[in-house]
Amino acid sequence: MNSILTPGLYIVATPIGNLGDLSPRASQILLNADVVAVEDSRVTAGLFRHLGAKGKMLPYHDHNADAVRPGLVARMASEAVALVSDAGTPLISDPGFKLVRDARAAGHQVTTIPGPCAGIAALTLAGLPTDRFLFMGFLPSKQQARAQAIAEIASVRATLVFYESGPRLSACLAALAEGLGDREAAVAREITKKFEECVTGSLIELAARYADSPPKGEIVVVVAPPGEAAPATEADADSALREALTRLPASKAAGEVAKKLGLDRRELYARAMELKD
Repeated sequence: MNSILTPGLYIVATPIGNLGDLSPRASQILLNADVVAVEDSRVTAGLFRHLGAKGKMLPYHDHNADAVRPGLVARMASEAVALVSDAGTPLISDPGFKLVRDARAAGHQVTTIPGPCAGIAALTLAGLPTDRFLFMGFLPSKQQARAQAIAEIASVRATLVFYESGPRLSACLAALAEGLGDREAAVAREITKKFEECVTGSLIELAARYADSPPKGEIVVVVAPPGEAAPATEADADSALREALTRLPASKAAGEVAKKLGLDRRELYARAMELKD
């Protein structure tokens, strides 16, 4: 048992590029933990080399988590177990939430050591609204599943944040443009590294930019929320009412159009009766 750290689980955020972003507290936890659960020991070994020490690493990832997790949870009763992802904050589009859930269920202390997160960093670079945002992680790779996922969030009034790979970027941007409309967006890559960049433009412009030149590195796509819909006109209301009246009585047609266009139901009912005459 480590005499410096209280037994339990420590969620440790690590740099997404620049090793100088590792906090002193995170360094202390990693150096003093009894074991560090890692996605890829080769990646975390580089972090320990930066710290000038060797860590006691145990692989913990999607492929072995179910087998390894019970042993890690048991160790938390008397040892300090740290969890890291390959880069950034664990659990944010990385494995780990089941370990936190099981640790809490077993009554162990769970502590977070916050730090870098690519999605949050990209939001600070994009120049898009940040009062409300939805993190979506990676969209499905198959076209139909991706289109369905985009359709589900098309009406969400928030900035959208996605992770993506270079080879898939242009197709992803084109699919977003098709499903969301040609919204303002930003592509951030290599955040905190030497060649950090954040390119802004419309989704269609960005899709064309990267069509023949897929970028390298980790990529975050940030998409603006939908714009305010223009108020419905009298012509819009009449058109909607005429269509609804082919299927419904006047009262129900007025109710349907009122809900759809955000107009007064009583006024729409009166107009529906005029159109029927």
